[in-house]
Amino acid sequence: MMKLKLIASLVVVALLGACSEGAGGSAAAGGSAEVHPGEQTYTRFCFSCHAAGIAGAPRTGSVEQWAPRIAKGADALLRTTIDGIPPGMPARGLCNQCSDQELADAIDFMVSKSR
Repeated sequence: MMKLKLIASLVVVALLGACSEGAGGSAAAGGSAEVHPGEQTYTRFCFSCHAAGIAGAPRTGSVEQWAPRIAKGADALLRTTIDGIPPGMPARGLCNQCSDQELADAIDFMVSKSR
């Protein structure tokens, strides 16, 4: 039983350590130094709906769901993000502290994963 607790503790520590390095890992640890500028905003504010397709949100990575949105252009995507799309998409994706640029970067991150 004690050995199982020790193994579980080590797994938790390893997972928490990976979280602190960021999504791309550190360059010193052999990870990519290139992290998309919108990835952090996406992870903090967009992921919860766009990963699962909650309330009609286009799933990140779904070429089919994103294609008609991408066709409207980056400016239109940003405008609908800022204004929201009732009833599912709240204004600014509930990231009221995000700048327009941070929102644009998060959109670009989702688009880059959905082409």
